[in-house]
Amino acid sequence: MPAANPATMRDPDALLSRAGTRGDPDRDQHFLVDDRVLDRLPGYLDALDDEPAHLLEIGAGTGALTDRLLERADRVTAIELDPDLVAFLREEFADAVDAGRLDVVEGDALEVAFPPYDAAVANLPYGASSEILFRLLPAGRPFVVTVQREFAERLVADPGEEEFGRLSVSAGHYASVEIVEPVPPEAFSPPPAVDSAVVRAVPRDPTYEVPDDEFFLRFVKALFTQRRKTTRNAIRNTAHISGLTDPDAVVEAAEDRLLSARPGALAPGEFARLAQLAVHHGVEEGGEP
Repeated sequence: MPAANPATMRDPDALLSRAGTRGDPDRDQHFLVDDRVLDRLPGYLDALDDEPAHLLEIGAGTGALTDRLLERADRVTAIELDPDLVAFLREEFADAVDAGRLDVVEGDALEVAFPPYDAAVANLPYGASSEILFRLLPAGRPFVVTVQREFAERLVADPGEEEFGRLSVSAGHYASVEIVEPVPPEAFSPPPAVDSAVVRAVPRDPTYEVPDDEFFLRFVKALFTQRRKTTRNAIRNTAHISGLTDPDAVVEAAEDRLLSARPGALAPGEFARLAQLAVHHGVEEGGEP
């Protein structure tokens, strides 16, 4: 993948001026304007085995990142919710649109259909980061995204760490996830009240087997609603969430070592073992997990 030439990139502040917008924190609009961070973001895909030809961007804003993605890939699909910014992007990047290299899609990234793509690079809106990531992760494509620092730390946390939770297990189920760069508030306009971080995710198969992805993730989510309880009590107390019809049977079948631990101390593979027992012992025969 060729490197972007900073000298030819559009100036982020000039884009804001031409778009006639200043961003709106109440609408989760914090535009990334630091040239150095913008120039580095696509480069975090360089370690991939295959060169992405079609990049997906979510929350394109005024196009500062879009500009850099067009320098790095044959095609870019940019999704943007704000209709005024959609109109601006289509005018600002008219040459790329006319050449079939850029498709600007108006809509909510939680609802619009994603096209086939090779990788995603985006500055995600904080309020929808979790929901968007859990559209990207099951797709099995690498991505580089800017998110709230606290959220990023939860994604990459290990068992036993305070930040470890449902997000950590769920993200790691689909990909190898790492923080590759911290981003300070002043890199954005307007600056958010929190620090941010760039996260890279590379798809991989988990080292354990689960009976069903949907059930596994629901089961993990249920147990973490009782993270201060022992896993034994968490299984019993959350049957209405996980869908178990006989949680006591699961408890009877599981190892005491796992049942005595709190969910935050369990490794992903141990959650998988419990999920397998849950399906085999805690769901009525013929029922759906």
